[in-house]
Amino acid sequence: MTAPVVGDSVQPVLAQHWQTHSLNLSPIGNCMVSALIDSNGTWVWGCVPRFDSDPAFCNLVSGVSTNDPQALGLWAIDVLDLAHVRQAYGRNSAVLHTWLTDTNGAEVEIIDFCPRFKRNDRLYSPVSFCRIVRPVKGSARIRIRLRPACNYGESEAQTTSGSNHIRYYASEAILRLSTNCAVSHVLEEREFRLEEELSFFLGPDESFSVDIRTGVRDMLEKTDLHWREWVRGLALPMEYQEAVIRAAIGLKLCVYEETGAIIAAMTTSIPEAPGSQRNWDYRYCWIRDAYYVVEALTRLGAMQTLENYLKYLRNIVDRAASGKMQPVYGIGYESILTESIAEHLKGYRGMGPVRVGNLAYVQHQHDVYGQIILSSVQAFFDHRLLRPGTAADFEQLEKIGDKAFEVFDQPDAGLWEFRTFAKVHTYSAVMCWAACDRLENAALVLGLTDRAEVWKARAATIKSTIDSRALFVTEGAQANLYSSAFDVDEVDASLLQMIDLRYISKDDPRFLSTLEAVEKMLRRGPHMLRYALPDDFGEPETAFNFCTFWLIEALHYAGRTDEARELFEGMLKQRTPSGLLSEDTSFHDATLWGNFPQTYSLVGIINCAVLLSRPWKDIR
Repeated sequence: MTAPVVGDSVQPVLAQHWQTHSLNLSPIGNCMVSALIDSNGTWVWGCVPRFDSDPAFCNLVSGVSTNDPQALGLWAIDVLDLAHVRQAYGRNSAVLHTWLTDTNGAEVEIIDFCPRFKRNDRLYSPVSFCRIVRPVKGSARIRIRLRPACNYGESEAQTTSGSNHIRYYASEAILRLSTNCAVSHVLEEREFRLEEELSFFLGPDESFSVDIRTGVRDMLEKTDLHWREWVRGLALPMEYQEAVIRAAIGLKLCVYEETGAIIAAMTTSIPEAPGSQRNWDYRYCWIRDAYYVVEALTRLGAMQTLENYLKYLRNIVDRAASGKMQPVYGIGYESILTESIAEHLKGYRGMGPVRVGNLAYVQHQHDVYGQIILSSVQAFFDHRLLRPGTAADFEQLEKIGDKAFEVFDQPDAGLWEFRTFAKVHTYSAVMCWAACDRLENAALVLGLTDRAEVWKARAATIKSTIDSRALFVTEGAQANLYSSAFDVDEVDASLLQMIDLRYISKDDPRFLSTLEAVEKMLRRGPHMLRYALPDDFGEPETAFNFCTFWLIEALHYAGRTDEARELFEGMLKQRTPSGLLSEDTSFHDATLWGNFPQTYSLVGIINCAVLLSRPWKDIR
């Protein structure tokens, strides 16, 4: 296995007993299950058996610190008399290493991963977690606290045990811990000297068929190799490679490969700002977020994610009544995501509520029609895909296009998912235009010239309407500029996407005027708001990281590349030591807020790196 890398993205950290949680977290996973591990090597978040299941590891949003005697929903390897900690991923890998050193200099290494590798010509990625705990120097005294929770923190999981295993009866699964550690050490949370390598396999209620230490070591080697080979297949930019690799792995860990769904983030209810109650459950597949994820990974050549996601899209489109699509679905195609409050969890840093489910599923968000078609249309052109787009696929997509044309000038909740008011949002209308425009392209490549003319005409109708109702004149502007909604004098950050969607060119004076207005209204130093007007919860209090990356792209398009680079490199410095970002950043003190890791934000890292990097020919 390759040696762990400690570089710019992973710095040594001083050990401490956290009085509050932080988003200094590192994910592990295998595209079936995942967990978040804090900087002391304690598991504080993880759902089983799916990303959206009851979190057996829920301490992150419990409002109870990890060192509290009553803490639930965690898996800690406590080193007594801890002095300091350092942490790093293996090079180009999702295998996490944590080193804990006590005051006498004794050192322990924890290796965390979820198995993922080829076995018997099939990908082996079970609902399982692995930990290796080994002495590096001396003999530290340790304690193991494995306390899965049930029913969103209501109680600790009940157990039964055998000579070398423990069963944990979680809400939605029975987890079996197989180990060469003394079972009583784990059950009684007994302190003991670590004098040999200990292996832990937490997974289905099945016997571990080989020697536990040999078996877990073998899984480690194969899993590490799998990730390094996956990274080797990426088409990376010449610059910012470390940041892109870490973001790409982070995105891959948010893919639920059983169906092809892509979750927006691993967590629920990390507030967008302190005490704001802007706490949402992001463990589902938003059509919008997934579109941006597959677009970013496809730019890097990671085609399998696109192919699997297209399968997911075809399934939810088949289930849609009259072509109407929801903005968000469950990772198993579920259309109903009833929202409730987890009463037994006090919230991240005690800032509740903790929400389960998301009422956005009932909203009208008309941009989704464009995102479905934009994600799907590549299949008609890309010869690398195992399953090219067919005439039958095009016929199904036309139903989505029909809906886009029907609703493009109707009010919706917009991409920001406003809950108490609706407008005809420009971004939604532009996405509906893109749906029709791309259907014309697909029709032409299929030789369906009559259908191409239909979609060309529809795209022109939408564009004419947008340009008549979403353009306004503002004092001092060089040209008309676009508004965030029809018939209003407002802007939001989504207007910066009009170039990426090919609605206008970077040389269009309307783009430069729009950029000027967006900066004036929404920029806060090196950060961007989504919008500045009060919403359902008052005025926004944090910047939206994805919008900052949109600003960086727009500055580059406007010829301000040096400034774009400066902002981008500033955003890279704001990443966690694991190289990731959450949804939001305080523009007062740069603290990260919002669900983690946020796929939107990781997409921004990749897109901006590809855009701003010097070409490979500069060094070849």
